[in-house]
Amino acid sequence: MSSDLNLIGEPRPRVGLLGTGPWAHRTHAPALAAHAGSDFVGVWGRRPEAAAELARVHDVKVYEDPDQLFAECDAVAFALPPDVQAPLAVRAAAAGCHLLLDKPVATTVEEAGAVADAAARHGVASVVFLTLRFAEPTAGWVAEQAARSGWFTAAAHWLGAVFPPDGTPSAYADSPWRKAKGGLWDVGPHALSVLIPVLGEVTEVSATRGPSDVVQLALRHTSGAASTAVLSLGAPHAAAGVGLQLRGAEGVYELPGWSDVPGAYGRALDALLTAARTGVPDPRGAEFGARLTEILAQAQAQLPG
Repeated sequence: MSSDLNLIGEPRPRVGLLGTGPWAHRTHAPALAAHAGSDFVGVWGRRPEAAAELARVHDVKVYEDPDQLFAECDAVAFALPPDVQAPLAVRAAAAGCHLLLDKPVATTVEEAGAVADAAARHGVASVVFLTLRFAEPTAGWVAEQAARSGWFTAAAHWLGAVFPPDGTPSAYADSPWRKAKGGLWDVGPHALSVLIPVLGEVTEVSATRGPSDVVQLALRHTSGAASTAVLSLGAPHAAAGVGLQLRGAEGVYELPGWSDVPGAYGRALDALLTAARTGVPDPRGAEFGARLTEILAQAQAQLPG
């Protein structure tokens, strides 16, 4: 299998999917099937019956072995728990596949670093699907704010009702890794993916716990600005929501709302194929994903067990 995608026209890049959970059904597979610049060719999953069903829906091949999928694809998309994703991503990179990764890339610094190192060593492109960096209008908004200077502070919150104390859990509640790791690891990457390109690299981090799985981060950035992020998957339904406010010399700016997550995933695939074709690394790639894991691990180490 060749990882040379300099010619996008013929043949079209072949993309495979690893994972069969709710996100794979609702976002990854529909976006891959609808993508105009590539061919969605197959699915592998840890549950063969689920993989077969997802493959049937999209009329693609079901793979019993991930290495066989790697051998027949130019790029692979991951919809797997982070600590399942990481070692498979290393294997995919060694097989010459470009990597469309989910967040977090891994929940240990060592595994996240191994993914970034494998992508660099084998010369494959990588992109981490950080929703706010690909959805519109949020992606354009982040770029606009990153071009401003004089930032003073920022406050972010991402309060999900995946495991609410009241009412019905979300469709994503049947997720052992989310139950174990909570909002810090699941939605923390989203908040950081906006704060870092606007305010600069994180130079200091402190973390405290609140009710349920709430974690509050206090961050210092290379720009001198300070920021906070309150993260949870266990918010009451009435308290759930997402927001981010920036304050600086030019005023106060609020993160806009967004929709069409499959469309955002398609733009992430566009970014991956562009990086593969040009050889120019995408700033939202595995190296950035590894840095996010480092910050989250620093925060985790400050929390009671």
